[in-house]
Amino acid sequence: MQVAIITGAGSGIGLATARALHAAGMAIVGVGRDVAKLAALEQALGADDLATLAIDVTADNAPAEIVGLARDRFGRIDFLVNNAGVGSPSPLHETDDAALDRFLGIMLRAPFRLCREAVPHMAPGSGVVNVTSTFAMIGGRRGGAYSAAKGGLKSLTEHMACEYGPRGIRSNCVAPGVTMTDMVRHRFEDETFQRVNVDTTPYPRLAKPEDVAAAIAFLCSPGGEMINGQSIVVDGGWTRTKYLSPRATTSQWIEADAN
Repeated sequence: MQVAIITGAGSGIGLATARALHAAGMAIVGVGRDVAKLAALEQALGADDLATLAIDVTADNAPAEIVGLARDRFGRIDFLVNNAGVGSPSPLHETDDAALDRFLGIMLRAPFRLCREAVPHMAPGSGVVNVTSTFAMIGGRRGGAYSAAKGGLKSLTEHMACEYGPRGIRSNCVAPGVTMTDMVRHRFEDETFQRVNVDTTPYPRLAKPEDVAAAIAFLCSPGGEMINGQSIVVDGGWTRTKYLSPRATTSQWIEADAN
């Protein structure tokens, strides 16, 4: 049985990915900070082929604890999905050092360290999937430290594809657009946020966690064997088109405040 480690597994994309990979016959090592959410994951999967670990992925001991659990419980590591993240970033000029360190710590340093710990234990046919963002693909307002972290993770993934591809270890990114998770759902109360995301997406709905999980599951399947060093963008066409909805094209436009 193949084994997948998933960080941020207690909710949203991580939970959907745990469901998808478990349904594909994999054992799951689910990692998160919230004990209650991990308990819900255990209840949802209800299987002996699941191990959970409540830990902060930025902790010094986190990589060794996570990899150790996978090896002790299941004896192998086939896939690593670095999904843990945070949202609601600010522009560069509004980002202090504490916020910068927080974003980089969770979404770049922690995946780097976990990959470093896990890759030596991965055999040919295994793979890493790093969850990045459309903000790793294009510039975006208010990206700040979030864009820096996700862009760095994309570059790290491409390095790993080159470095470890000859060993049969594939490394890829899945880059979600705005996805209806608990982390972003509250932001749809903001009319501007809706316009920036909904009115510029040509597909008639935004992504659900299951959409992103399906892309991750494909990369972890035999069908994804020859995909290495790539970013699969799950955003309904947001990054690749200049679409504007009928509402946007017929709205009254006002001049933006230069300040």
